[in-house]
Amino acid sequence: MNHVRPAADGRDGGTPRPVALLLPGQGAQHPRMAAGLLAAEPVFAEAMEEALTALADAAGPGAHGTGLRADWLGSLDTALTDHVTRSQPLLFAVDYALGRLVLGWGVRPVALLGHSIGEVAAAVLSGVFTLPDAAAMVHDRVARLADAPPGGMVAVAATREEVAPFLTGGVVVGAVNALRQTVLAGPDDPLRTVMAALADAGFVLQRVPASTAFHSPALAPAMSGADERIATLPVGEPRIPVMSGYTARFLTPAEAKDPAFWTRQPVAPVLFWPALDALLAQGGDLVLVEAGPGQGLSQLARRHPAVRSGRCAVVPLLPARPGTAEDDVRAVRAAAAALRDLAGAPQARPV
Repeated sequence: MNHVRPAADGRDGGTPRPVALLLPGQGAQHPRMAAGLLAAEPVFAEAMEEALTALADAAGPGAHGTGLRADWLGSLDTALTDHVTRSQPLLFAVDYALGRLVLGWGVRPVALLGHSIGEVAAAVLSGVFTLPDAAAMVHDRVARLADAPPGGMVAVAATREEVAPFLTGGVVVGAVNALRQTVLAGPDDPLRTVMAALADAGFVLQRVPASTAFHSPALAPAMSGADERIATLPVGEPRIPVMSGYTARFLTPAEAKDPAFWTRQPVAPVLFWPALDALLAQGGDLVLVEAGPGQGLSQLARRHPAVRSGRCAVVPLLPARPGTAEDDVRAVRAAAAALRDLAGAPQARPV
């Protein structure tokens, strides 16, 4: 991978380090995520407005896209925030707007790595899709999944091999987030049965905020035919390399132009840890910036040997837990200062 290094500002006299953005997906959402930045960060506010408008235009009157802004800013109901019709489009919008904020600081990422819906935001930031076209794809995906059978996801502190004997009833590995963090997905009743068996065996479990069995075959019927809609969208080649969380390698122009690649994403497992490992194996002292709500991907990245050794650094943009608007602003200003020092971002200066 050819590292593109921005000019140093000379503050610490060090060599600027290349940056990669991590864009989170389902499970990272919470009420009013990143809303505290609206008054403090004009670039974020403008990008968020663009994304919400694109999603509303894609949905049309009376459809799932209407009311997104009101629910984002006004609802504290986590059940609403976690539902596919809100979590997916709002995560896409927030990831995209935070990515735009970092780009506005003069940072030129050498790679983008998205988790689940975060990969669609990465595709827009890299130039694979325009924002309106990606919003159309997100709306189509959400409309299909809204009627999928009830299901859920659970994170298990175990390897894929350790959980394999417990999988039954359509419950599958939905994501490999770390060496010992595997996410299971499946229909409600079988998932509860598998969870009980794992708990009895002594495994530590944590439910993922989701009312849909993302990244499992349970969603295959809902996604049938989606590639026909995606095939109508114009596709560009990635201007910023995208490390795909589904293949654990850089997205190729052929994959970007393949409608089936995007259609199967809600059904296929997310290989975040293998993708992160492949990205960090490229060498260099990367700064991994989590451009999304929470610090879930940052916590996972800190487990990687390249980060534990100090070769690579992790910079989350937002607080680990929901808080006040001041908490959001304080976190993003701290991230800006860190990027100024680590990556020589010329415009990342706290106000």
